[in-house]
Amino acid sequence: MSSDAAVPLNYVALGDSAASGPRIPDQVGAPGCQQSDANYPHVLAEELAVASFVDVTCSGAVTENIVSTPQGTSSGEVPVQLDALTPETDLVTVTIGGNDIGLVSTAVQCLTFADTSATNVCKDRLTAGGVDTVVAAIADSAPSWGAMLDAVAERAPDARILVVGYGTYLPDGGCFPTQPMLPEDADYIQGSITAMNEALRMQANEHGAEFVDTEPLSVGHDVCVAADQRYFEGVVPQNPAAPLHPTAAGMAAIADGVATVVRAG
Repeated sequence: MSSDAAVPLNYVALGDSAASGPRIPDQVGAPGCQQSDANYPHVLAEELAVASFVDVTCSGAVTENIVSTPQGTSSGEVPVQLDALTPETDLVTVTIGGNDIGLVSTAVQCLTFADTSATNVCKDRLTAGGVDTVVAAIADSAPSWGAMLDAVAERAPDARILVVGYGTYLPDGGCFPTQPMLPEDADYIQGSITAMNEALRMQANEHGAEFVDTEPLSVGHDVCVAADQRYFEGVVPQNPAAPLHPTAAGMAAIADGVATVVRAG
C-alpha cells in the first residue's frame, strides 16, 4: 500500500453525513447528498496537495450504498460509492456506520425537556430486558463494515484505506438543559459512539485498513461548549451545520488529524 505522502496521491472519499458536511457552506455536488466544499475530505485534499480528488460522501448513506445499492436522495439517485475507486487510487477515507445503527434517530429519541422523570430516560428503554439495542445493532452491522473494506481493497488494491471514526459529541454527563438530554442518556449516547468506533477499529484492523480515532481530538469541542469552540452542533445549531453533525471547525480538525496519520506513513 502507498504510504509515501511526498508523492501526490489519488484520493477518494467515501461516507455519510459525518463526512459530507450538511449545511456547511458552500454546498457542492449532488444537492441531495448535502456535501460541503469545507468538509474534511476537501480540506484534507488541499492539505495533502493531492494529484486527484473525488468526493462521493453523501448524507444518509449506509454501508450498502458504498458497496452495492445506489442511494436515493431528494435530488435523485446517486451511484454506488465504490464506483469512484480505480486501481490508480492511492488513498481512501471512509466514514460510515452511524446510519447503519440509527445513531441520529436514537439520539433524537433521548431528547427531553423534563429533568426528573424516569420515563424520559431513554437508556432504560434501549437496554430493557438486559438487551442493549444499540450494542446489538453494532454487532449486527460490524461484519458488513469488514466486507465493505474488502470490497474497497479489491477495487483499489494499492490504496491506503483509512476508516475515520466519529467524535466526542457529548461530554461526561451532557449539559442539560443547554442540550435537552439527561445526564445518563448523554453518557449512554456517547458510550454508544465509542462502542461503534471500537467495532470500526476492529474491522479496520482485521481487514487491512487503519482506524483514525477522532474522539480524542474533539474532547472539549462538543455540543455543550461555546459556539465558536464547537466541532459538533447541538439540537439547535449556532453554526451553519446540521444538528448533531460536525461544524466547519470540526471538519478542519478532523482533516488535520487524518493528515497527521497520512504523513506519518
